[in-house]
Amino acid sequence: MKKIKIGIIGGAGYTAGELLRILLHHPQAEIVFVQSGSNAGNAITDVHGGLIGETDLRFSALPSLATTDVEALFLCSAHGDSRKFMEENHVPDSLKIIDLSMDYRHRATSDGFVYGLPERNKPTIVQARRIANPGCFATAIQLALLPLAATRNLTGEVHVHAVTGSTGAGVKPSATGHFSWRDNNLSVYKVFEHQHLKEICESLECPISQINFVPVRGDFPRGIFATAYTDSALSVEEAQQLYSDFYHDAAFTFVSDKNIDMKQVVNTNKCLLHLEKHGNKLFIISIIDNLLKGASGQAVQNFNLMFGLDEKIGLRLKASGF
Repeated sequence: MKKIKIGIIGGAGYTAGELLRILLHHPQAEIVFVQSGSNAGNAITDVHGGLIGETDLRFSALPSLATTDVEALFLCSAHGDSRKFMEENHVPDSLKIIDLSMDYRHRATSDGFVYGLPERNKPTIVQARRIANPGCFATAIQLALLPLAATRNLTGEVHVHAVTGSTGAGVKPSATGHFSWRDNNLSVYKVFEHQHLKEICESLECPISQINFVPVRGDFPRGIFATAYTDSALSVEEAQQLYSDFYHDAAFTFVSDKNIDMKQVVNTNKCLLHLEKHGNKLFIISIIDNLLKGASGQAVQNFNLMFGLDEKIGLRLKASGF
């Protein structure tokens, strides 16, 4: 079967590295070029050392998209750069695009990009030419709350506490991202005003003031561990049935009746959910790998849907476990 030719823009960051790791072993994908403005001409393995022995590809400057035969383009550049790229380059209408930045996630500025959360928008994604890949916190929190929102059972305030790995801050060192500060340390940031709240509430169709979100910088590299609670009249049995029914055909989102831990999802494209009832509070745990289900894995899931492939191709990944 003919492989789908792929280009990657902004190939030096964490999300691009994970994307390469997946696509190099995707049976229907062929990587034609990996662009990097700062690394053109260098071996990909000079930046992504985990790919030694997997590829001889080198980073390139941007080729003319009008003359290449790529069919899919992944945008992995920093926030703000995707929109700049789309405005400054001639992008053929036939080219399918998946943007991993936040540039097109909001309805008012989407410019024809479809919000790429398969558990919510799969029929639209299948027909789409352009996808705005969701944020990592946004994915974990939406998957925790979507069944309630979709059935009008999300009526009161929701309190969310979510801890993310250091890779969520990007590959470039920063005052709150480098190892010596982050190791053996925790801190909160952007309390109640994190940038992902807007896309979360657009998807859940609720006001931003309803979600009380406390993001936490974790002292580990990858993963998101999110907990949420809200008042609910549902029993735990009713809630579990509601969630199981809502996600019955989801390729990667699963409800567990046992407590869950982050190592069960790290290195996979899964989201695991666990529900408990404490008095009138429904308590929900949602865990994902921020670089996979929260970024590159979900991008490949969307790629599979856009090209009519099995949703799980290239994403049958094993959890790190220990």
